[in-house]
Amino acid sequence: MTGNRDLEPDFHHLTYDIVIRQVEKALDVRCANLCRPMNSYINRVYEVLTDTGESIIAKFYRPGRWSRDALQDEHDLLLELHDQEIPVIAPLGEPGRTLRSYRDLNFSLFPKKGGRICDEPTVDQWRELGRLLGRVHLVGAAASPRDRIVLTPDEAMAHQIDYILDSNMVALEYRSELEDVMRGILDLIAPWFDDISLLRIHGDLHHQNLIHRPGESFFLIDFDDMAVGPSVQDIWMLLPGRITDARTELDHFLEGYETFRDFEDHELNLVEPLRAMRFVHFIAWCARQAADGGFSRLAPNWGSPAYWQQEIREFRKQRDEICDGLGL
Repeated sequence: MTGNRDLEPDFHHLTYDIVIRQVEKALDVRCANLCRPMNSYINRVYEVLTDTGESIIAKFYRPGRWSRDALQDEHDLLLELHDQEIPVIAPLGEPGRTLRSYRDLNFSLFPKKGGRICDEPTVDQWRELGRLLGRVHLVGAAASPRDRIVLTPDEAMAHQIDYILDSNMVALEYRSELEDVMRGILDLIAPWFDDISLLRIHGDLHHQNLIHRPGESFFLIDFDDMAVGPSVQDIWMLLPGRITDARTELDHFLEGYETFRDFEDHELNLVEPLRAMRFVHFIAWCARQAADGGFSRLAPNWGSPAYWQQEIREFRKQRDEICDGLGL
């Protein structure tokens, strides 16, 4: 498959001088001639330096990925968290005026904050992370978004399976087998999400989306995948392994979390189902990148017969993990 390369020029008119001018216009500042592109798989992100030496991050969102309402949902949550002095990096501007536009692109501006990744938290840091997330979820539960994905099997997973199969990127000889195992897992896990409380969550909380600043607390970054989902979605990816291997870290985390918000223990039954949903999400993400001509972002063997064989094996293994965890 070559992908649809007609979709690639979404940002073709976004030159460095235009980025600088948009920052100047939005913030009523003068900028130096520094405009440095930053790593981003989906969007276009730049660091721009003002003439006073302040670094501004300009983030231009890929058209078609999120609606304007969905982007505003992300900004609303960030501003609510910031107002409660929870350490996030909120967009610059007054409420309701943080989402800006240039031609067909939506964009936003953020202050630059550096920090380091903390891959192996100490006991105290696990409790600190728990307290931080408990506060985030307390705010997240206080309102509903306009247009954000709902992380349940019947919503997110079903749509992603349909996209994968409709993309025509699955080798024909493995399509039926892949569909059977994915839909089988969907049918298996869907009932376990009944009567689960859903709230606004980060949605993609792993250690790369936490930065630690000397003398300060952890900062949560990159709310691009903000969703409506169970609170445990923001917990399991932080753990250093499956729950049976990370019970100590989880207990320290929940000790901190429950300082601010109760955690329902039965949500732990959702961890392996959510891991399976993550597998599907990643395949769908790769398919979208390939459709955009972004093969350089994918694993070298993505879409090959060997790739689909491996994915089918991984889904079957994960199905067994789910059954063991749920006592089925």
